[in-house]
Amino acid sequence: MAFIDYYKILEIDKSATEADIKKAYRKLARKYHPDLNPNDKNAEKKFKELNEANEVLSNPENRKKYDQYGENWEHGEEYEKARQQQQRYQNAGGQQSGGFGGFGGFSGGGDYSDFFESMFGGGGQKGSRRTTAFKGQDFNVELHLDLKDVYTTHKRTLTINGKNIRLTIPAGVENGQVIKISGQGGEGANGGPKGDLYLTFNIENHTDFKLDKHNLYTTVNLDLYTALLGGEITANTFDGKVKLSVKPGTQSGSKVKLKGKGFPIYKKEGEFGDLYISYHVVLPTNLTEKEKELFAELAKLRTV
Repeated sequence: MAFIDYYKILEIDKSATEADIKKAYRKLARKYHPDLNPNDKNAEKKFKELNEANEVLSNPENRKKYDQYGENWEHGEEYEKARQQQQRYQNAGGQQSGGFGGFGGFSGGGDYSDFFESMFGGGGQKGSRRTTAFKGQDFNVELHLDLKDVYTTHKRTLTINGKNIRLTIPAGVENGQVIKISGQGGEGANGGPKGDLYLTFNIENHTDFKLDKHNLYTTVNLDLYTALLGGEITANTFDGKVKLSVKPGTQSGSKVKLKGKGFPIYKKEGEFGDLYISYHVVLPTNLTEKEKELFAELAKLRTV
């Protein structure tokens, strides 16, 4: 019968620690678990192989014996001791009833390979087999929202795998941010916990505001006369309108900061970034003859 490389089955090398073996087994067993792969004969076969490999390598005594004899398991220590014992009985005139085989001689069963049962015995091992609980499958979902949608905290219902999940979307969540929602993934196997839901936010900006971290930026047009003489204007913020006082002689490109009028800061209730407004002075067009005369007079005054 063929030798079975349990290290290869678990995709580890011979220097693997107990923790490495446990991690490798849980990862692969979850991948090929029959409950997660219904009607998949290949997965079922692979799962049995993984269980057998884990049964050997996770048990220090079994692993020591396996490592010691390896491919020469048929000529291992147990076989040699039994042979010597039988020889002593024969030399003493005694009789040895029955035979012996491999490494134990237990009766076999269908859950383990012939190699395993010849080396370790089938009867004693089966009673110690454990049913491993596996966490359910994690779900990854991308949620597309507009920037306006995440300005305030709100509730939203998502349908995932036919199940409606009611979520609270926190204000200030950022583009590309991932939020983990525990227990909203797939069902676990063998009594294991449910998987988790990982929600990735894809936030598009269709507003007139540019967002940088928590600060907002926008541009407001300013007519020439208000820029020269000063005055009061109405400007848009993200959540409404405000009145601004413009100083006389305001230059195009100058900025004002409105503290606390930016975007909400994630998970910090009541805290906001700032709003920066850039003024763009718009020159008048289609001047009348009278207006041209007046501007000419102003030009002369400026050169005196």
